[in-house]
Amino acid sequence: MSQRTLLLLSQDNAHYERLLKAANLPHLRILRADNPADAEKLIGEAHILMAEPARAKPLLPKANKLSWFQSTYAGVDVLLDPDSRRDFQLTNVRGIFGPLMSEYVFGHLLSLMRQIPLYREQQKQRLWQSHPYQGLKGRTMLILGTGSIGQHIAQTGKHFGMKVLGISRSGRERAGFDQVYQLPALNKMLAQADVIVSVLPATRDTRHLFNAARFEHCKPGAILLNVGRGSAVHSGDLLTALRTGKLAMAVLDVFEQEPLPADSPLWGQPNLIVTPHNSAYSFPEDVAQIFVRNYIRFIDGQPLDGKIDFDKGY
Repeated sequence: MSQRTLLLLSQDNAHYERLLKAANLPHLRILRADNPADAEKLIGEAHILMAEPARAKPLLPKANKLSWFQSTYAGVDVLLDPDSRRDFQLTNVRGIFGPLMSEYVFGHLLSLMRQIPLYREQQKQRLWQSHPYQGLKGRTMLILGTGSIGQHIAQTGKHFGMKVLGISRSGRERAGFDQVYQLPALNKMLAQADVIVSVLPATRDTRHLFNAARFEHCKPGAILLNVGRGSAVHSGDLLTALRTGKLAMAVLDVFEQEPLPADSPLWGQPNLIVTPHNSAYSFPEDVAQIFVRNYIRFIDGQPLDGKIDFDKGY
């Protein structure tokens, strides 16, 4: 078998290089590009890319030997423009983010339900005052996206005694969900949901799925958490919904423009929590394991795990 050349294009290049060299993968030559000049020089040698999508995108026209691109992230939407190349296999990172995403969702949810920020403020004032609260048991959670991440969040919700509903393209039953529906049922499901969690990818169908018309169907007092892609939520319409009481609270980890501009009105909205797209980090140890398994499949001519359908966008 001829040698394959892998080019690393990541902020964690050195870490990935150590992990992959330790794996002793057969017939694999590993190169790394730590700056744009190195990347320009080495991209033409690469049969395989292991890279952050945005970092690799401008180099793809010069990647003449490329046959497989392993993204180090789950999100690959920057590579899915209609005019982008599609003559290679594109895989993303899946199956490792469920626990981290679930921690994020329920960390914020429990903090809000138990009014922990309020008690922190009272502590500064040395104020001993209790406030009423309600638990998660018996509440309804609606999760948009029922893949591995959605299933993990759903199972955590069941642990807290919640009713868990799902929305997916197929509407097929999934572990952890009481019921799963297709997208046309969304408005009806929103009317039942106390907590709405979006883990949706960025596709034509999901863009601005949450807009003014959609927020009209939300249950008063509902909390929206978006840990999927920022394009699913229309920012202006969300602000209006939060200001007029259509939604009680929103927690956003993803945005249409990232980093979120300093002059964005989202920063100052009192019932909105902003975090800098860090709900689930791609830890190199986990990503490297995925690459190792896929590389063996790749050289054996087997289907790759996490392969992206360019038309569907996931």
